[in-house]
Amino acid sequence: MASCGISLGDLAKCLKKLWHLLFTVLSKIQALAPSLLKGFRKGDQPSMAETVAANPLPELPQDMLVEIFSLLEIPDLVRAGSVCNSWRSAYNEMRSLGIYKLSQTPCLLYTSESAGDSAVCLYSLVEKRQYMFTLPDPPVRSRFLIGSSLGWLITVDASSEMHLVNPITGQQIALPSVATIEHIEPIFNESGAIHKYELSWYSGSKVYRTEPSVFTLGELRDYMYYKAFVFFDTSVKSYLVVLIHCPLSQLSFARVGDDEWTWIPPHTFYDDCIYVDGHLYACTEGEVHVFDLSGPVVTMKTIIGKAPRYSFCDKMYIVQAPWGGLLNVWRLYGNNDDPDDPDARNTGEIKIFSIDATEKKRVEIKNLDGHALFLGLNQSLCLSTKEYRSLKENYTYFADDNDLWLFGFRENRRDIGLFDLKTNSREELVAPQLWSNFPAPVWITPSFAKILPV
Repeated sequence: MASCGISLGDLAKCLKKLWHLLFTVLSKIQALAPSLLKGFRKGDQPSMAETVAANPLPELPQDMLVEIFSLLEIPDLVRAGSVCNSWRSAYNEMRSLGIYKLSQTPCLLYTSESAGDSAVCLYSLVEKRQYMFTLPDPPVRSRFLIGSSLGWLITVDASSEMHLVNPITGQQIALPSVATIEHIEPIFNESGAIHKYELSWYSGSKVYRTEPSVFTLGELRDYMYYKAFVFFDTSVKSYLVVLIHCPLSQLSFARVGDDEWTWIPPHTFYDDCIYVDGHLYACTEGEVHVFDLSGPVVTMKTIIGKAPRYSFCDKMYIVQAPWGGLLNVWRLYGNNDDPDDPDARNTGEIKIFSIDATEKKRVEIKNLDGHALFLGLNQSLCLSTKEYRSLKENYTYFADDNDLWLFGFRENRRDIGLFDLKTNSREELVAPQLWSNFPAPVWITPSFAKILPV
């Protein structure tokens, strides 16, 4: 189980913030028992010792504490679980049962050398501070991070095998072996163990190379993976993992519990995916395809063709709009004037289009008033700034997802920050930089979700 790097000693150093947390929780209690806040005034911030001595923490039933905690952001909840034994017990129960009501604000997940090889940090956009969690082996700093969805990380270990990891609960699930992907053939040594892989270069419509490439177990991951996603398929009540992979950014999928990956031919060069109402939507070279994965044979149709100016787009995303329909987002890189890191990429422009599936056309949107975007290796998101009040309206929160720069130039500065869609300008998320450049940081929406064994 993941452990949080926040001790009572840490809490003693931030009494003001802890008092704010207590007032937040007690304010929620007031709706159930108004007398509990008698004598409390907004803005009062006595010391923790004075608070507990004068106003002992209310002994509430466990189910009531769980109900209250379900309305907190996870960073607040982590701190609440460190206040006293009864609150810790309620926190543990919530983690165990996966009970949660509040829509969580995305955090930036990253590693740092000072935190150790097995720890990840979450930078909270609500709290403007970082939290640390320890993940199960293998050490996270030895892995690639290739995706984030529904609170889960998709990681690749030093043998090129994939796992799902929930950094909040510490649950880890092995995905089908890379050896079961259509284009991979294992090579066995004299003792019968896999020691190399062959990667064949073909799609459903074309052979690109007649000779396969050969990689060691550790080398394969440098070339094989682009991006991965976790979706929940409500029709069959199971989790679905979709993978964009080499050769040439093709698609495969597996349901949690499957023994192998299922290839989706014939197209290539996919950038992004989303799962809506039982259908997988994916964008490639400007086109948007929709797949039905429910039957024995995968079917596909094109809902919009290539954009005439696709060559001007460096990265493309497909996003579900909160008001309905789909968005097609283009990311363009600008000039890099940093003489110390000439290979680094800088996001220079974001273009947003709504997709009119009936007319099969794109309509450019000049701004996202009342909303914010999250782009990177995460599942692409568009969130309401009225519901997520810590987010900046009409901004894009971006992280690096250029696959060549992620895996080929591991020490390069990462393209992470905020992009103002109205002024077409970028801002730093935080300075100085908190994160290591490898593995590349990724946006994640914290969750207590558990995946039950199949």
